[in-house]
Amino acid sequence: MTSKVQRQTLIVRLVGDHEVTSQPDLIDLLAAEGIDATQATVSRDLDDIGAVKVRVPGGNTVYAIPEFAPDRIAPVDQLRRVMGEWVAEVAVSGNIVVLRTPPGCAHVVASALDRSRPDGLLGTVAGDDTLMCISVNADGTDLCKNLKDFAGLD
Repeated sequence: MTSKVQRQTLIVRLVGDHEVTSQPDLIDLLAAEGIDATQATVSRDLDDIGAVKVRVPGGNTVYAIPEFAPDRIAPVDQLRRVMGEWVAEVAVSGNIVVLRTPPGCAHVVASALDRSRPDGLLGTVAGDDTLMCISVNADGTDLCKNLKDFAGLD
């Protein structure tokens, strides 16, 4: 039986040694090491260890752990990098700020936002290419402006 710490240590090594593009890919790599894990377990492990998706040369997106992958992730503001890479549009309606991303990327931005908790953000709800951010204020204009700034949008 493998402990959670042992499994997460192995995941850090696997993510560092391989271009892991998806959770099923990681599950396969773990299985090759004799570890059975569900997607829910792997998802939680990736969140616990702070893994993020980054684009590598060639255009693929892979998991990386910032503190263990300085060659893949420069030690800069993680939220600004994620928002700048993945957010295409930001709009506000009432206390909801809507972010548009490429298909399949909304959860990446939501995870970065949930970890960093910018001022005025109550929470996020991610779909496939759309992310709703709920403002703590009845008017989400300030949150919208802050998120546009993070994304490098006008």
